Amino acid sequence: MLEVGTKAPAFSLPDQDGTVHALADYRGQRVILYFYSKDMTSGCTSQACSFADLYPQIQEKGAVVLGVSKDGVETHKRFEEKHGLPFTLLSDTAMRTMRDYDVFREGIRGGKPATIFVRTTYLIDEEGVIVRAFGKVKPKENAQQMLEALS
Repeated sequence: MLEVGTKAPAFSLPDQDGTVHALADYRGQRVILYFYSKDMTSGCTSQACSFADLYPQIQEKGAVVLGVSKDGVETHKRFEEKHGLPFTLLSDTAMRTMRDYDVFREGIRGGKPATIFVRTTYLIDEEGVIVRAFGKVKPKENAQQMLEALS
């Protein structure tokens, strides 16, 4: 996980509609950047729907939500439509941004060494600096945690 006080790594990724978003596009706004493993899974759906429920309050605090996973644009679109998600989902199929934001750790899976995804959320300030970093977040609690971090 990246350290608080670190300049957030730049990225340029397509959203669920194919529109490319760069971190620089959000200069002057606070950004909740959350990394999740896969569209339509129970934990990721719970996390996304929690952010959707609190999105108006998050916007009132001057922030936007960007969800990032390795899923493609089409999968993100189905996920957005099925759950009525009001925020942007970014597709990182090459997992470059996920690596830049250090959301993987080395571990053991099935008795063998493996690279393991860690559900991670960052709060980035108006100048592009990481001001809060949360690893191993709980899907149902993450949106509320971030709303509180905005206060």
